[in-house]
Amino acid sequence: MDAGSHSISSEKSRAAAPRPPLQEAVSRPYMPSLSSGSRNPSAKCYGDRFIPDRSAMDMDMAHYLLTEPKKDKENAAGMMASPSKEAYRRLLAEKLLNNRTRILAFRNKPPEPENASFADTASSNLQAKPAKQRRHIPQSAERTLDAPELVDDYYLNLLDWGSNNVLSIALGDTVYLWDASSGSTSELVTVDEDSGPITSVNWAPDGKHIAVGLNSSDVQLWDTSSNRLLRTLRGVHEARVGSLAWNNSILTTGGMDGKIVNNDVRIRNHVVQTYEGHSQEVCGLKWSGSGQQLASGGNDNLLHIWDVSMASSMPSAGRNQWLHRLEDHTAAVKALAWCPFQSNLLATGGGGSDRCIKFWNTHTGACLNSVDTGSQVCALLWNKNERELLSSHGFTQNQLTLWKYPSMVKMAELTGHTSRVLYMAQSPDGCTVASAAADETLRFWNVFGAPEAPKPAAKASHTGMFNSFNHIR
Repeated sequence: MDAGSHSISSEKSRAAAPRPPLQEAVSRPYMPSLSSGSRNPSAKCYGDRFIPDRSAMDMDMAHYLLTEPKKDKENAAGMMASPSKEAYRRLLAEKLLNNRTRILAFRNKPPEPENASFADTASSNLQAKPAKQRRHIPQSAERTLDAPELVDDYYLNLLDWGSNNVLSIALGDTVYLWDASSGSTSELVTVDEDSGPITSVNWAPDGKHIAVGLNSSDVQLWDTSSNRLLRTLRGVHEARVGSLAWNNSILTTGGMDGKIVNNDVRIRNHVVQTYEGHSQEVCGLKWSGSGQQLASGGNDNLLHIWDVSMASSMPSAGRNQWLHRLEDHTAAVKALAWCPFQSNLLATGGGGSDRCIKFWNTHTGACLNSVDTGSQVCALLWNKNERELLSSHGFTQNQLTLWKYPSMVKMAELTGHTSRVLYMAQSPDGCTVASAAADETLRFWNVFGAPEAPKPAAKASHTGMFNSFNHIR
């Protein structure tokens, strides 16, 4: 069990102001010219183009080349060699002499590389494949923003990055929107003290609508393009809603009451399925990329995998129909991340008493690997372009760790936060990661590198999801 507190800073007068971005100075070492015509007067040049250099000559080879034609004439006068022997002699000369015909040498040959072997010589004839350069991973955040009144609670989910490149963060009773394209900040909503603080935020797939979970157990749906409240989902949970996850037009909510509810936001009676498998607060919810499986983690140390094919719209039949109930973690399971390149691979992270990252085959329920990170695992994110996993941690280092998958070798450790890094979100292009910590700072890391060339793809249409809200009373 991981202790989570609702301690809110009393410094409400402090405004969120961006600090100057941190730049890393990289000095390039001097590389001398590789051209043969050096202009450096101190450079030494041995040999002369008209006088042969004895030290650069192979005397035995020169003697052979001078006397071999004479021997060939004597042999030809005595007897006629067979065509096969003549072909063999020529082939042997080509291999041993390497088609060398020069007798005099006027300059030394460049030194041969050390440990050169016949295999290296043979492979050099093949076209060498260019080696992939190792990506530079900046060790400092490229931007830091102030985040006053960020609730220090392990079980909440207060940060998300939408598909329209707008980041949402809940600070106390207020949801702020930060446009990553322009750097502008706007306030979406401030709830009253009876409803707050805000306990979760999650963008809809269209990047325009956002769900906001409240401490009062209500869930609000907002249109950010017009700053308009579309509807409020009431009576779904009996306690605060700390986790949210979208699957097209289905909004899945997880509460402190242990219930998981699928809400179809297009209809009046929005509750369509209820999953009951957790005995304590649901602190992690993630739909797979295909939308067929849902992973849920709770403060009861349990991980559940739910499959839509096993769900039912009947309240009694739709409960306790998990596909897998996994009990390997020994602390709360909040960090969940579906693999982008293998649909049935799920990474999960445990709290302070567990400290492990585990990998699961969600088709079979098998645990593929477990790595002890040494500290509380707060969040997990996959690299969309490379086989890498990023984790954020608490005590003692409060760091972000980049792992190579599947070897789980540490590629980098990013430090800068002075308290546990509770929340992470990934930019739409998959290259930048935002981290929010209990030190009340929001930091941006260019940890996943530059984006790949965009590939033409059919644009998904999300229109019509909220069109019916005008008719809901």
